[in-house]
Amino acid sequence: MTGFSFTIDGVAVTAEDGETIMEAADAAGIYIPRLCDHEGLRHQGSCRVCTVKAGGRSVSACTQPAQAGQVVENETPHITKLRRDLVEMLFHEGNHLCPICEASGNCELQAMAYRLDMTAPTKFPYLEPCRPLDASHPDIALDTNRCITCGRCIRASQEIDGKGVFGYVGRGIHRRVAVNGADLADTDAAITDFAISKDVCPVGCIIRKGIGFATPIGEREFDSGLIGHKIEEKKRD
Repeated sequence: MTGFSFTIDGVAVTAEDGETIMEAADAAGIYIPRLCDHEGLRHQGSCRVCTVKAGGRSVSACTQPAQAGQVVENETPHITKLRRDLVEMLFHEGNHLCPICEASGNCELQAMAYRLDMTAPTKFPYLEPCRPLDASHPDIALDTNRCITCGRCIRASQEIDGKGVFGYVGRGIHRRVAVNGADLADTDAAITDFAISKDVCPVGCIIRKGIGFATPIGEREFDSGLIGHKIEEKKRD
């Protein structure tokens, strides 16, 4: 592999051939916000929260290959506003009742709002979907009212579990995640699936029964720091 360098917000970053802007940034300890991307899964670039300017053009950092001499803008007032608007729209498109959600404190959407200094969505009308809760499975429940259509469960089920339990139905604003059966109980989904693990769904859409609110306040994932702080604390060896 051949190394080269480029800059992110004026900071020199080393990358290897084939790495994306996000992969190189992560290794350099520079956090680029993301919601649909997850380590070990195929990059999708659908949430657009990772949008950066590369050579003056807006691109998704999780899919755009890094290039030698590239000039990348990651944290500018314009990009931060764009990200804040995207996250706010996700709140308005679903039903995210953070104070009573078992994912509170471990929710990436909630944590991203805090990182972007968004404490109360105000700009867009609430769509207030009313989708049925699928609690048919003995170990798993699915509440798509909270879904942000990141596709992480779909890719995890296809690429890691080899099952294809989850998939999209509908188009546009009506797109949602569904299962490959009449309900969850009619699928081969298992509590041990990677797609069901606590790290894959970034919100409280996929619920593992019997363990809600198991982590005390103060010990939840984002109680100790803003989302992305673990990346910012590491550097490429």
